[in-house]
Amino acid sequence: MKFSVFQLSRRGGRERNEDRMGYCYTRDACLLVLADGMGGHAEGDVAAQLALQQFFALFEARATPQIADVPAFLADALLQAHQQILRYAHERGMADAPRTTLVAALLQQGQVHWIHCGDSRLYLTHGGALLARTRDHSYREVAERSGPAQAGSVNRNLLFTCLGSPSLPIYDRAGPSRLARGDRLLLCSDGLWDPISEAELLAGLARDPVSLCVPRLVEAALQRAGSNSDNVTAIALEWEMPGPQSPLDGISTETLDDEMFQSTLQPEVLEALEDELSDAAIERSIAEINAAIRRPGGPRR
Repeated sequence: MKFSVFQLSRRGGRERNEDRMGYCYTRDACLLVLADGMGGHAEGDVAAQLALQQFFALFEARATPQIADVPAFLADALLQAHQQILRYAHERGMADAPRTTLVAALLQQGQVHWIHCGDSRLYLTHGGALLARTRDHSYREVAERSGPAQAGSVNRNLLFTCLGSPSLPIYDRAGPSRLARGDRLLLCSDGLWDPISEAELLAGLARDPVSLCVPRLVEAALQRAGSNSDNVTAIALEWEMPGPQSPLDGISTETLDDEMFQSTLQPEVLEALEDELSDAAIERSIAEINAAIRRPGGPRR
């Protein structure tokens, strides 16, 4: 694989930045993840960090060097991340678990799959044209399907699902979508997509390498929102890097061995989850998930 990737997160007007993002890859697969810890609940940053760690650790365990079943991997990683957050809260006697949104994309064999829960978004574009976008799990998004008049009075920040909630998360998966040379993926928090229009976002993403357009988009969102700006976080990837690129912008996995794994998370962070990656621990997480699904009145996708 050959691609260029750039990520950036700014705190905005909040007391602390609860967004987390990162990417990891083997010779034949690449995973991008972004999580936005939710305000109004304690330790949203912890929920976002736990979610990233679980995705990355499971990717390291299963990408050998490809993922055998990408849709299953994405669902397993999301539900195990949810269980990790609930376990964290239980072990500390917290009355309300930390919560986070999440969006993740996995690229292999020239295709991309993605999954999301909440209102962190993924955009797939080519030459400034929108090819695909996730749809928020918010009451505003539901109302907009009935027309602008109904949506106007609905709080945009009100979500009906997230990781860390008492009920099983609702999530959407999509793909595979075949990637063409020059396609761009953007994963971002609502701090980016809310202050600027979709037309501005798409035009900005089409200009220059991702190492230049991402900082410009982040700065534009901060300036537009002013002192009330949310945290602004984005990670963008360009497939196959058309045209001349700086070596700092581009990644080629062609020289990696089968067992090589590269990550933007620190190795000791992943090692902290080593015990959770045992077969017994994974089976325990799956059993907990299945038990939750079977409960009367449990949510359905």
